[in-house]
Amino acid sequence: MKILNIGSMNLDYVYQVDHITQPGETQAASRLTRFLGGKGMNQSVALALAGAEVYHGGMIGPDGQAFLEVCETYGIHSQFIRSVSQPTGHTIIQINAKGQNSILLYGGANQMLSQDYVDEVLSHFGAGDLLVLQNEGNLLPYLVEQGYQRGLTIALNPSPFHENLQEVDWHKLHILLLNEVEGGQLTGLDQPSEMLDALVGRFPEAQVVLTLGREGARYAHGSQRLTQPAFPVQAVDTTAAGDTFTGYFLAGLAQNLPLPQVLRQSAMAAALAVTRPGAVPSIPRREDVLRRLTEWEHTTL
Repeated sequence: MKILNIGSMNLDYVYQVDHITQPGETQAASRLTRFLGGKGMNQSVALALAGAEVYHGGMIGPDGQAFLEVCETYGIHSQFIRSVSQPTGHTIIQINAKGQNSILLYGGANQMLSQDYVDEVLSHFGAGDLLVLQNEGNLLPYLVEQGYQRGLTIALNPSPFHENLQEVDWHKLHILLLNEVEGGQLTGLDQPSEMLDALVGRFPEAQVVLTLGREGARYAHGSQRLTQPAFPVQAVDTTAAGDTFTGYFLAGLAQNLPLPQVLRQSAMAAALAVTRPGAVPSIPRREDVLRRLTEWEHTTL
């Protein structure tokens, strides 16, 4: 199985603030740091650090060459990344004293995918390969359709959640990974168990993973249900926690690990990520995740 992630690459401008700025309020930030991120790149780094071989596709601007260096550093295949004249996508992220965030996203080069580009990249992949998608770029409905036609297994993280998702044929998705807010937006419900039941009812063939922050994560596929508690840590920056979980989860599936083990590794990876600042720099290596799991098991015996 080859893993292709056609996903966003963003320059993250992270501001440390006392609290998330309210409408009409002016607040001084105590610190500004720039990181490499984007849900797509975050997930590719997590996949690679979890031991998977991953190909990343997408667009960067003239200011985005650092992403090619990140791919080289983490062993991510970068031959499908293209440069365009549009500036690289970027985010403005507020991190409050409790480590919670608020994110303003500018799509930039991430919105410059073309159908010809998608067709060319997908021509290198076939039945049984995994296509990883998010919603920070354009042409998502086309990506889903073309991936499905080629027999790829399609995993979607529908974030950010907005109206273009209505154009996606959700029945062509095989793996759906979303958080509690997105689950509520998609189902109109507010209880995780009800969200899972509704999603499985609507998409009975899909594996569904619902991440719940400090409440852990839940998995559903058909009649199967699994619950994974979160590992308690002191959060510093939650920016890439969901992406870390997603990357580790998909890597575990690709490695044919038992589902309970996949969920435990994903939860620990996400827990470690929130103890570190930034997006890409916060994602832990698999050996660190396994070591911390061993330590955790020894302390809870």
